[in-house]
Amino acid sequence: MGTKKSDTGITFEQLRGTLQDAGATPDTVEQFDAFASRRRFLRNGSGLALLGMGVGSELAMQGLFGRGLIPVAWGQDKTIPGKPGMMVYNTRPYNGEFHAYELDDEITPFARHFVRNNGLVPERAQKANPQGWSLTIDGEVQKPLKITLDQLKSMPTETYALMIECGGNGRGFFNPPVRGNQWKHGAVACAKWTGVPLAHLLREAGLKSSAVYTGHYGEDPALSGSKPPLSRGMPIDKAMEEHTLVAYAMNGQDIPAIHGYPVRLVVPGWIGSCSQKWLTRIWVRDREHDGPKMTGASYRVPSYPPKPGAKVDNKDMLVAKSWVIKSMITSPAPDVTVKAGTPLALRGFAWAGDREVDKVLISTDYGVHWHEADLNRRMNDYAWYRWNDSVSFAKHGYYEIWARAFDEEGDAQPFVQPWNPRGYLGNVIHRVPVNVV
Repeated sequence: MGTKKSDTGITFEQLRGTLQDAGATPDTVEQFDAFASRRRFLRNGSGLALLGMGVGSELAMQGLFGRGLIPVAWGQDKTIPGKPGMMVYNTRPYNGEFHAYELDDEITPFARHFVRNNGLVPERAQKANPQGWSLTIDGEVQKPLKITLDQLKSMPTETYALMIECGGNGRGFFNPPVRGNQWKHGAVACAKWTGVPLAHLLREAGLKSSAVYTGHYGEDPALSGSKPPLSRGMPIDKAMEEHTLVAYAMNGQDIPAIHGYPVRLVVPGWIGSCSQKWLTRIWVRDREHDGPKMTGASYRVPSYPPKPGAKVDNKDMLVAKSWVIKSMITSPAPDVTVKAGTPLALRGFAWAGDREVDKVLISTDYGVHWHEADLNRRMNDYAWYRWNDSVSFAKHGYYEIWARAFDEEGDAQPFVQPWNPRGYLGNVIHRVPVNVV
């Protein structure tokens, strides 16, 4: 990018620095780098006008970029292939979700599965051509492996319904607000994944006694070439859990390009960044992984409950792992109208990371009274639980349906979710408004 100037005399480096000073997210800065390196926005008259009218001002930057937004003139078509109706936050990289009422399928189809990417979709995935792909397993192992796709598919496989949920799902409900995509309820899904248990591959490689953590690498290109994409990891005991898969199929088909073709990790119950897409290497380590976006405050939560809005020292941040107890209402949709005295069917899902869900309670009077919903058995460990209920309202007016789940240890969803500086693991109770006539 260098110090090349725009037609207004503002250097790209100056504009980039202003973005950072104004509190733009790292993802937004990377997006700007990519746009500037291609000079794409300079070919657009609106883009030049934006620069010319003083886009370097802190106020403009806070208003546009500080909330993770790219000016419309600089953006791309706000759609994601194969995801009609998705709420799209970014197209470089792809990020988007669906409303909770659009996620009523027990097995989430591709067309309704959220997308959270850190880098670009690799050329191999775009062309659906696995030729030349391999997976390396090295590091603290007795026998490093290099596995082709055919070899992987010839190994003992499993198919499970497994949940993946973005660590920032629910970020839009933190108060005070935090930077980043303002995910609501829909950055979660439960698809059927087919693959080889990672434990099988690690046993084949022979773990050394020094093996304590994994580091995962994919072949997704960085947004601008200046920073590598995400490289997460997990403790060895989670890697050896039987439902942690090196997956090559989603819902009985090759994994779609946008979701990690040809092979990805599925680490169920833990925040989605562990489930590395476009997987090419698993580095077995003798320490906690410190790959890109695994240090500082990235994908970490405070070791204590901080005052909302307070600064938390990086030394007090711990890697986010298992999801906490959570539920959502998938039916009815918000603002449904129902007649007084008429039964209204309710449905939704509940999940609890590494734990089991114990019960789901429903309230229609703002939490004064609660009753227990019917909770179904899940398909397998790490799938979500379906719950069902029916309610009716005696008088006309405005009401809300509240759902609150409890796990096997007695932990429950909060009425106000504890704050953290990156907006991870949000699990506030889900509320749906109802109009009774």
